[in-house]
Amino acid sequence: MDAYNPCLDCGICCTHFRISFYWAEADDTPGGYVPADMTEKLNHNLRCMKGNNQVPRRCSALTGEVGKAVSCSIYENRPSPCREFPVYFEDGTPNPKCDELRAMIGLPPLPHAPLPRAA
Repeated sequence: MDAYNPCLDCGICCTHFRISFYWAEADDTPGGYVPADMTEKLNHNLRCMKGNNQVPRRCSALTGEVGKAVSCSIYENRPSPCREFPVYFEDGTPNPKCDELRAMIGLPPLPHAPLPRAA
């Protein structure tokens, strides 16, 4: 990775939110990709990642120490809520929810991301 990824020293979102998603995202359905053995059923339509349907929360795919060094063991196969949660918005401003969560574990606010230069 050639750019700094603030998620790799944070991970608080993986211990704060219940990560729920449509059941068919799991790999025990045709076209699914989230490892089903890392999920649990919430209701007829939804599953969530194991480990974050109760408090304290910690997604079963999170590895490492929150606030120090973390990664997602299923990053390429993570569910849609994880794919859709922006650390930065399109204009380069940090997601205020990230900064709020980071403050809870003593991490500094995110810097503004530089916008890509036109070629």
